[in-house]
Amino acid sequence: MSGNRSNIVRFTSTACTAAMIAMAFNSQAHAQDAVPPAAEAGTDSSDIVVTATRRAEPLQKVPIAISVVGGDILRSENRAGLQGISAIVPSLNFRNTASAKDQALFIRGLGTVSTSPGVEPTVSTVIDGVVLARQGQASMDLMDIDHIEVLRGPQGTLFGKNASVGAVNIVTRAPGDELHGFFDLGYYTGGDEWRARAGVSGPLGEKVAFSLTGAYSHYDGNVRNVFDNSTVNGFRNAGVRGKLQFKPTEDLTITLIGDYADARNTTPQGVVSSTTLIAYPTNAVTNFPALATAVAPVVPSAENRSINSNYFTNAEDKNYGLSAQIDWNIGDYTLTSITAWRGWKNDQAQDQDRLPRATTAFAQQHDIGNLHFDQYSQELRLASPKGQFIDYQVGLFYFQGDDMERYQRTTTLGTGASFVGVANYSVSNKSYAGFGEANLHFTDRFRGTLGGRVTRDELTYSFARTSTSPTPVTGIQTAFTAGGDTSNTGFSGRAGVQYDLTPKAMAYFTYGRGYKGPAYNVAFSMLPQDTSALSPETSNSFEVGLKSRFFNDMVRFNIAAFLDKFKNYQVNFFDTFNGNPVTRLINAGKVSTRGVEVDVALQPSRALTLSAGGAYTDARVDDFTCPVGAAASCQINGQPLPYAPKWKGNVRASYEMPLSGDLSIRLTTDANAQSKVQYSINQTPTTEQSAFGIWNASLGLLGGDRWELNFVVKNITDKSYSTNLGTFGQGVVRFVPRDDRRYVGANFHFAY
Repeated sequence: MSGNRSNIVRFTSTACTAAMIAMAFNSQAHAQDAVPPAAEAGTDSSDIVVTATRRAEPLQKVPIAISVVGGDILRSENRAGLQGISAIVPSLNFRNTASAKDQALFIRGLGTVSTSPGVEPTVSTVIDGVVLARQGQASMDLMDIDHIEVLRGPQGTLFGKNASVGAVNIVTRAPGDELHGFFDLGYYTGGDEWRARAGVSGPLGEKVAFSLTGAYSHYDGNVRNVFDNSTVNGFRNAGVRGKLQFKPTEDLTITLIGDYADARNTTPQGVVSSTTLIAYPTNAVTNFPALATAVAPVVPSAENRSINSNYFTNAEDKNYGLSAQIDWNIGDYTLTSITAWRGWKNDQAQDQDRLPRATTAFAQQHDIGNLHFDQYSQELRLASPKGQFIDYQVGLFYFQGDDMERYQRTTTLGTGASFVGVANYSVSNKSYAGFGEANLHFTDRFRGTLGGRVTRDELTYSFARTSTSPTPVTGIQTAFTAGGDTSNTGFSGRAGVQYDLTPKAMAYFTYGRGYKGPAYNVAFSMLPQDTSALSPETSNSFEVGLKSRFFNDMVRFNIAAFLDKFKNYQVNFFDTFNGNPVTRLINAGKVSTRGVEVDVALQPSRALTLSAGGAYTDARVDDFTCPVGAAASCQINGQPLPYAPKWKGNVRASYEMPLSGDLSIRLTTDANAQSKVQYSINQTPTTEQSAFGIWNASLGLLGGDRWELNFVVKNITDKSYSTNLGTFGQGVVRFVPRDDRRYVGANFHFAY
């Protein structure tokens, strides 16, 4: 496989995600040069090229705060998914749960937490130009990744659907012009983790090229179930991705993409970490010794990694899709068409009571959920030539998503009586949009940006729940049927200016308008008060930034300050109804986030690279709208938003030492840390994770561009932490991350 040292610099950010940068400067690419070509003459070899504006442009010239992660960094550091990326991108956070259906991404402290198919995520995920309507669709291991761009702030003008606070743009590798291939093999302790990946790419004649990549991974887990002495909290993932690229003429390129991924996990529905609850805002402490007795011999603690459950919690996700992209150069203009279909199936079984048996004090709740989602999208985009006073992009977008779900809960009382509730529901979402964005080149150094998008959303749902009990029982409400539809037309946009202070320093100011469509709280425990549609979520965002390189490109320094204000923020609020805990998707009123993000990279020599990145984020509730009839406290004005640590940062050092010929050694160490974080908008003290830091290191032996062997140590100080905390009944549960304890491993990469 072809590769060189300069290639990796182009798609691993030295300007944004400093945690990845140091290794990138000194590592081999070991991959085809699939980075998009520079869009402008004068782009030098150290420029990082991104597609954040739907054109290939140098990162340092784009007036957007962006973090970029190279695909080889993910491989060498055992970061296979978006959760791993969130650990090293200061402004990105991830909500971990037992099923991908409930996971969520957060940028600058804002995101959407809900199991309802009637709500869109606030952070958009895009793969090769295809937007994903549900974040669970991006839960699989990422394959054949060229690079990932984390775009911070509203991106609705060009990325459209559900990008009101940002977007994660995933770009996979393009087929190569020469036949080449690779294979990777990795093994890691602390749960017997194996990873294998292989791919081949090259021409199929003069006008056709292809690529094909397959991946498999297996991990037993790091949580023990004392009920049957099994190991859980693991996974088994497999997938394949292929591309065919046709160039019938010099002006026409047709790219066909197909992928299939099967992900299975045994993540428990939380590990009991406490049998004490602290009320908010009174701080009243209540102990529940009966729960401590029920989970014995498990001893609840902040570092507990054991459960006592008689029901096997697990989830299986199948993600698959086809897309066709046509790029046609019509004179100096480029017409792009992206036609796509994607499907997602999620089947899960969850132990909601987390106990080994029903007792007089505790009923058992065992759930089975099935989801089938299909989406269809079509985008047409016309890009004008660059180099004139005005260059622009205009386009049309259509989207349709169809979701069907069935959820069943069985409640067993201590008396032996058993009741079953079943909910069948469906949601259909259609979206139409027209958009455009223009760059105005007032002078060679002074430029402006102006763009907007008009979106029409149409949302329809139906819901029917049956129950074998005529009255509410633990976890099951009575029979209920509902349906409805809503629609709305919204506007998102961007306006800004940028000025080149020097040839290698650019300052910018941007105003962004964010929009996310109306929503419904469609879920198993749907209540009569959930039948009204939620209002669209809107935001006003202001950002000022500086992107710079100096000392002959030895130092890169980027800084951005931002302020985002949201109205009708859509969020989950935890409440009780008929004595049972429920989650209610609501318009929370007004929230805001403000802060500063800094990224620095220093390369004093070819061998040594130092870097650091950090974010200060003050995301909080400004004016909370209390749901009608809420039993939980609504006194949360001024309190932090969930999954929003105030401080988060990372540092890295990498040193590469030549031995003989192409042989060299690379030493890398990195550390990431964050302040305390609240995991619930209800502000309960027991759902707050204290500040923590993780330190990692690796030793690599490199054989030129052909092979690489890395020895990895994760969490050197053996620090335990939780990626999520939640309350249930009388206790608190934690979700255990992969690196909750120290582990070691090795991975080998070979290119041919």
